[in-house]
Amino acid sequence: MKKILFVCHGNICRSPMAEYVMKDLVKKAEREADFHIESAACTREELGNPVYPPAKHKLAENGIDCTGKTARLLMRNDYARFDLLIGMDEENIWDMRRICGGDPENKIHLLMEYAGHPGAEVADPWYTRDFESTWRDVEEGCRGLLESLVDKKAGTQSDERIQ
Repeated sequence: MKKILFVCHGNICRSPMAEYVMKDLVKKAEREADFHIESAACTREELGNPVYPPAKHKLAENGIDCTGKTARLLMRNDYARFDLLIGMDEENIWDMRRICGGDPENKIHLLMEYAGHPGAEVADPWYTRDFESTWRDVEEGCRGLLESLVDKKAGTQSDERIQ
């Protein structure tokens, strides 16, 4: 089972969007037994808060329910618990390495790497108010991530059900 943790600043916009988009893609690909997916925050300011309403609305527009999700903090032991820790921007990556005590196993990556855009960041819609662009980036990154993991696991081309 591949364990993935998506991480952003407060765990109320980008990382929960990525968590639930990835869960939806995995479900549609009939691979739920192959993955464990969560999300967390680099900071404490939103702990316990639900998904930010515009992010929740964008997920719902696309048939994805995130009811019950509340922000939680990335912990040092998450590095051992998860196979991949996926950040949304360079500040997240810096915070993740600080919290986890480095990245000796090369588990920490930017989401957009999986969309074929190394170094690109998922803009924070808390500041931009552009939830549509964030949605597109998150979806593209999650699709690329799933395809890369299915390719590695199967040793073949991506499963067409992911499309």
